[in-house]
Amino acid sequence: MTTLDPYLAARIHLLSGLDWDGIADPEARSRFDEYGRDPGEWTMPDVDVVDHAAPGPHGDVTVRVYTPPAPAAGALLWVHGGGFWGGDLDMPESSVVAAELASRAGIVVASVGYRLAVDGVRYPVPLDDVVAAWEWFVRERPAASPVCLGGASAGGALALAAAIRLRDAGSLLPAGLFLAYPVVHFPVPALDDATAAAMRSLPPLLRFPPSLIEEMFANYVGRLGDLPPLATPGHAPLGGLPAVHLVSCELDDLRPSADLLARQLAEAGVEVRAQLAAGMPHGHLNRTPTLDGVDRSLAHFAAGLRALNGAGEVPPDVA
Repeated sequence: MTTLDPYLAARIHLLSGLDWDGIADPEARSRFDEYGRDPGEWTMPDVDVVDHAAPGPHGDVTVRVYTPPAPAAGALLWVHGGGFWGGDLDMPESSVVAAELASRAGIVVASVGYRLAVDGVRYPVPLDDVVAAWEWFVRERPAASPVCLGGASAGGALALAAAIRLRDAGSLLPAGLFLAYPVVHFPVPALDDATAAAMRSLPPLLRFPPSLIEEMFANYVGRLGDLPPLATPGHAPLGGLPAVHLVSCELDDLRPSADLLARQLAEAGVEVRAQLAAGMPHGHLNRTPTLDGVDRSLAHFAAGLRALNGAGEVPPDVA
């Protein structure tokens, strides 16, 4: 049975009657922030954090690098989400994820401060920034070091699109792809009946109705028709990509995109290691690992990263 995580379910009443249009109201914001409070206090792992400027076609791209003590040779370039129009390097989906994966996998992790689709910025500018950050990061790594690429939500789409662009250009491919609840199709396929029924009980702030998804892609690309394949990389050829470690959220209107991507990758001969974040809504990595669902997702990615460095076994699929 599809049910919301017990900790979140006990707090869901705080979102009752709220929507994004009214979230600026102080009382509404207070309730929203209280819902976002995690079970415990998160402490930054022992990692060094330094910002760098990577040159790109639209100007420098900020790359925030997280380095644990005595890191292994491997590395990960990580791309936050936010619907292509939101998010930054300080959000948990960027800062907490990067710090935790650097510490847990014992590798260098870099998070990309790509340009957002606001104030006239559109595709392919965010993608260009991610590719520029990748090229800079690879140049900074030791020769033959396994460098991976990953991201969450819209950042997962950007990471997948960057890997496809690199493949098509004959450039160095990531050693692995790590994608959290990526949204890589438009339109997004429909939910199965059981999940759709469970989703209907959730408040608007945890939903992604078709109108919002349409607005997101229209803003990113500037139109809804004839979308470039790399704007919605689930529609691009997927063969020849490295193994993909995929985390999807159980209670997520966007989950069918991740599920379809897994089937498409397998059909194209790409290895997929998938984990379903049980009871989690979309964007759960914007919380900290004091919440069990976040901890399990980070553990799945960290195990995959360690395996690429010969420091452990590839994690099994978990449904």
